[in-house]
Amino acid sequence: MTEPAPEAPVPAALPQAALAEEFKAAFREHPAAVAIIAAQTANGPVGLTASSVSSVAVDPATLSFSVTRATGSAGGLLEAGDVTVNLLSHEQEQIALDFARSGAPRFTPEQGWDHFPTGEPFLPEARETLRCRIASTVKVGGSTIVLAEVLEVLHGSTVPPLMYQNRRFGRLDAATFSD
Repeated sequence: MTEPAPEAPVPAALPQAALAEEFKAAFREHPAAVAIIAAQTANGPVGLTASSVSSVAVDPATLSFSVTRATGSAGGLLEAGDVTVNLLSHEQEQIALDFARSGAPRFTPEQGWDHFPTGEPFLPEARETLRCRIASTVKVGGSTIVLAEVLEVLHGSTVPPLMYQNRRFGRLDAATFSD
C-alpha cells in the first residue's frame, strides 16, 4: 500500500493592501488592447480610454468593459445606454492619451469623429467599432462591470492594434504570431 503524498503547505493570505499591490503588478505586465468607449448624452458626447474590453458571448453578441467610477465620462456612459466601443490602431495613441486624461481635448474635428444615424459618436479610423446597448451592470468594489449587447460592427483600419502594458503604449503585429 502506498502512502498519500504529503499536503503542500497553503500560502498565508496576504493582507488586503499587499494583495491589491500584487494584483496591480500582475495586470500591469499583462498586455491589453486599447479602446475608446463613447456615447452621446443630453449634455454632449462623453468618452474614455479603456483596456478592459473583452468578448463575452456570440449569441447574443456581448462584450464587457469596466469603469472605475460612476461620475464624469464614466457616469455619462452608464446613463447613456447606447455606447460605441472603438478598438484602436497603434496609430491612434494620441487620442487614447487624450481620452485617458481629465481635461484633455475630446471629440475635436482633428480626432476624426463621426456619428451613427442613431447619434452615437465613433471613430471611422478605428480598427473596429462596435455599437452596443448596455444590457446590465454589476458593481464590484469601486468599479462597475458593464455587459453590452453588440448591435452593429464597423470594420475600419487594418493597422496593427494599440496595446497597453506596464503603463506604456505599443503595437502588436500579426507577424508576432507566425510560425
